[in-house]
Amino acid sequence: MHAEDIKLVGRLMSRDQAAFQEFFDDYFPRLFRFTVRRVGDDPEAARDIVQAALTRGVRRLETYRGEASLFTWLCQITRRELSDHLARLTRERTYVHRLVELEDDPNNRAILESIPADAACEPEAVAQREDLAARVHAALDYLPSRYAKVLELKYLEDLSVEAIAARLGVSVISVQSLLARARQAFREVGSALLPSPGGAK
Repeated sequence: MHAEDIKLVGRLMSRDQAAFQEFFDDYFPRLFRFTVRRVGDDPEAARDIVQAALTRGVRRLETYRGEASLFTWLCQITRRELSDHLARLTRERTYVHRLVELEDDPNNRAILESIPADAACEPEAVAQREDLAARVHAALDYLPSRYAKVLELKYLEDLSVEAIAARLGVSVISVQSLLARARQAFREVGSALLPSPGGAK
């Protein structure tokens, strides 16, 4: 058992301000060194991850039993924050990659290239883009939450049907059925909210 760590945790749980200062001064630098090497020497990312880990650790102090050192226990929490951080980066990179693919599509590129050079910066064009984005979000907001969720997992997070099933705790067949209903519902809502190309149905 780690008696000194248990004593510090007890002081923290009793809201001892000096204990919080001691806790932060001791563990932030050590966890920062632990983290920064794992995020490509990105100090800003490391700082955010460690702050999140320490916050989570403080909220879960009652679960610390002293079997491992407090530092080891905090490292485990930090690893989970690291994993979440890397997962977010992967989703963001996937999203950017898909945008690039869309821009590289010959049909989309032809449309983009047909726009006059300065048209995209014109107030009317900006307003149209903002209006379209608002309509898409409105369409999602009108859907039942389970439909919006499954569409976001599929098309924004780019998860497979199997991964969505695991995330939602349902079968693959259930996800396929849910996706089919969600797509149909989005089309129906979208037909009322979203402008059709050239104003035609």
